[in-house]
Amino acid sequence: MHLMMSDQRERAQALIRGTIAADLIIPWTNYGDPALRKETLPRYIRSGYSFVGLTLASDAEGPETLLHILGRVRREVRASDSMTLITNVADVRRAKKERKLAVSLNLQGSNALAGDLNLVQLYYDLGVRQILLVYNHKNMVGDGVHERTDCGLSRYGVELIKEMNAVGMMIDCTHTGYRTSMDAIEISASPVIFSHSNPKALWEHDRNIRDDQAKSCAARGGWIGVNGVGIFMGEDDASTETFFRNIDYWVNLVGHDHVGIGTDYVYDPVDMHRYMAMVKSPPGGNYHRMHNFVQPEQLVELVERMVAAGYSETHVRGILGENYLALAERIWR
Repeated sequence: MHLMMSDQRERAQALIRGTIAADLIIPWTNYGDPALRKETLPRYIRSGYSFVGLTLASDAEGPETLLHILGRVRREVRASDSMTLITNVADVRRAKKERKLAVSLNLQGSNALAGDLNLVQLYYDLGVRQILLVYNHKNMVGDGVHERTDCGLSRYGVELIKEMNAVGMMIDCTHTGYRTSMDAIEISASPVIFSHSNPKALWEHDRNIRDDQAKSCAARGGWIGVNGVGIFMGEDDASTETFFRNIDYWVNLVGHDHVGIGTDYVYDPVDMHRYMAMVKSPPGGNYHRMHNFVQPEQLVELVERMVAAGYSETHVRGILGENYLALAERIWR
């Protein structure tokens, strides 16, 4: 039995070494203990990840705050011997060969645009590769998942999507209200993503999405990253088995090619509670109980579980990162 388990672990580790393993959502805003923050990306590297997406802002941050965060993060990455800021898919693959962690940047909310469509190109030029439309509450684009109403895209939202399409910015519908997200999927000339969204069919939470949202996203070539936050998977359950269950649900619903990983990993849960209060998270969302998150070190267990479930090596590589890269190849300019 021990030899069998050892063989499974070695196979999983070999799969990880041989592909791009990506976590496309890691909150990297102005929160958290600096010591915990400093150790987070080295943990990802040691766990076998080769590509991460760092979230620099939600709808709580405006352009001025975002620019300060952008400057700091870009400087941190440039100063590192183990990381590189990417601009395209070729950069991701080059970083893998050079044994560096590829880093992309993203926004969880569009308020940092301050209604100025010209900033889409500016942020893209500074390394931002995806922007989430609405963070939980109503903004200029539409409604969020925790809003009292469920309106569709505003006229500004329609124009924003057109501009993002033209620039090559990936459109993210996570945290976005049902009608607003369905409008975005229909209106966008490019596929959209749900970067960190789990099935509402498995766990009833406003942050999770319906089957028809996932199907519509996938039908137009989009991608869904599975979230590793415990309160979105169960009673603050961040076990590898439950994380795999969410992946497997999407795989069976929309197919292997449209699924990936966006854990939304919080390296400092204590301080994140302060941040969630600042962005006015609703009392009914159990955000005060948000303590458990899928850890970077669970990657090898996840791959073991996928292999044990009969996933082919091609499908495992796709979910780990190749599915996202295939989409990025189509969208990024």
